[in-house]
Amino acid sequence: MSTGTYTPRPGAAPVGRMIAAQTALETRMLLRNGEQLLLTVIIPSLLLVLFSTVDIITVPDSTTGGTDKAVDFLAPGILALAVLSTAFTGQAIATGFERRYGVLKRLGASPLPRWALMTAKTLAVLVTEVLQIALLTAIALGLGWSPHGNPLSVLLLLALGTAAFSGLGLLMAGTLKAEATLAAANLVFLLLLVGGGVIVPLEKFPDAARSVLELLPISALSDGLRAVLQDGAALPWGDALTLAVWAVLGLGAAAKFFRWE
Repeated sequence: MSTGTYTPRPGAAPVGRMIAAQTALETRMLLRNGEQLLLTVIIPSLLLVLFSTVDIITVPDSTTGGTDKAVDFLAPGILALAVLSTAFTGQAIATGFERRYGVLKRLGASPLPRWALMTAKTLAVLVTEVLQIALLTAIALGLGWSPHGNPLSVLLLLALGTAAFSGLGLLMAGTLKAEATLAAANLVFLLLLVGGGVIVPLEKFPDAARSVLELLPISALSDGLRAVLQDGAALPWGDALTLAVWAVLGLGAAAKFFRWE
């Protein structure tokens, strides 16, 4: 045995390894939280099944490609709702209470850089979204969904939507009190569910309201996904640009105004 075999080697692990470990922790915490699972998995799945099998909302023929399958209209909107529930609502609430209880302050004092912590949270959101999308796609296919379009366009829209909602969620969590974040995030979720073109076509709203609703990130994401997956269109640049603008504004504001304690 040579001298120094068991000599301690103090120091931080490589940043990549720290991000991977924190991502795994964030993902496990998210998947173990019953309230988060209700928001991110159960509610979107129930909405997809309910509105696809029960004639509650009439979808115009122009939005169903001339068919009677409501799932062709609903599935892209529910995928957008899944991104909203995870990247915005779930992340805002979880981060808000972590900030209140001092978790973020303690993690900020650890060897893990603050930007790496935000990266790990974003990666955990992406992992959760992959599981959500896989589950919702399987349910929609079982209900008779016939998706079209380029998968790369779908992935780009989902990535832009995730960036936009993550920025807005972190901005809310980093500026409001935890209780206010809880109430506001859930309220925004419900309002966007009804008025974001997820299950109710925007054509059913008055023209003045519709012109405003079309500028929302949830509307851009649901309409963009619907254009690709239902109509087989190429990348909808207008919707992609809207999401990119929201992403830049949200992430930029979150970076500037986020308070760690």
